[in-house]
Amino acid sequence: MSKRAIITGITGQDGSYLAELLLSKGYDVVGVVRRSSSPNYWRIQNVLDRIRLRPADLLDQLSLIRLVDEEQPDELYNLAAMSFVPASWDQPMLTGEFNAQGVTRVLEAIRQVNPKIRLYQASSSEMFGKVREVPQTELTPFYPRSPYGVSKAFAHYITVNYRESYDLYAVSGMLFNHESPRRGLEFVTRKVTDAVARIKLGLADALSLGNLDTHRDWGYAADYVRAMWLMLQQPHADDFVVATGISHSVRDLVEVAFGHAGLDWRKYVGLDPRLIRPAEVEQLIGDSTKARSQLGWAPTVDFTGLVTMMVDADLERVAAAPRLVDRLSTL
Repeated sequence: MSKRAIITGITGQDGSYLAELLLSKGYDVVGVVRRSSSPNYWRIQNVLDRIRLRPADLLDQLSLIRLVDEEQPDELYNLAAMSFVPASWDQPMLTGEFNAQGVTRVLEAIRQVNPKIRLYQASSSEMFGKVREVPQTELTPFYPRSPYGVSKAFAHYITVNYRESYDLYAVSGMLFNHESPRRGLEFVTRKVTDAVARIKLGLADALSLGNLDTHRDWGYAADYVRAMWLMLQQPHADDFVVATGISHSVRDLVEVAFGHAGLDWRKYVGLDPRLIRPAEVEQLIGDSTKARSQLGWAPTVDFTGLVTMMVDADLERVAAAPRLVDRLSTL
């Protein structure tokens, strides 16, 4: 009998890759979507005929209880969140409602309906913030530097609390930055690769960025969702750092992306101080020794491979998009 999994945030980058992974393993996949006048299903278009979508909302406790009760999943992956860090300063209260109390509502739904359900909670490297040690491990103290990071720290600890208080199988994956061609355009990696494609194809001539010296540990999203699944297959619930262990600067990202398209980035990139965060996180680099040894997990795509994959995908997408001048010429 196949397992059933619920994925919140299925329309996002990680949710779409996780859905594909679980389908490949024979799961019955149920995706949670918020009611919207303009559904955003482009990332899951290729699996829509093989999954079921159910409406629910992390802000609505009753909708979550009803969902869990009616579907009775074996596993629940909570990937839904207010996930864009800069926006968390604009909407700190809503960020907390989704990312902190929303997780509590999911935990409560599982506790009340069926405590045997295994929960994966998406924690974040942003919890480490102003890092206390380099690299960061599962035991590194948190020092979040944004409302997003603070909300994720709450979610992490409430997950631990429910695990220890109610004997739930609830785990948190402390995932460092992970990217792909499905990353949102507001994130710096996609912002860069999309700009490279547009500049290369003559549709743009400049790119504005904030801090080029910020360092991140970037990996490939499809690798990271495999770690999520592995965490829920272990005999005992535990938390894991998932990272490549190699840090790169935004400057490195820019150099690789523009270089792959045969462009000199210095001719196109300008600095805009308005894009610098109120409290910057300078250096994140994760130590995934525990995940590698206990889960048997390892990344398969390196930094250069990831960036060039994203540039190629954006070049193909932008080149295929109908241009306004082309449409006007046919009128």
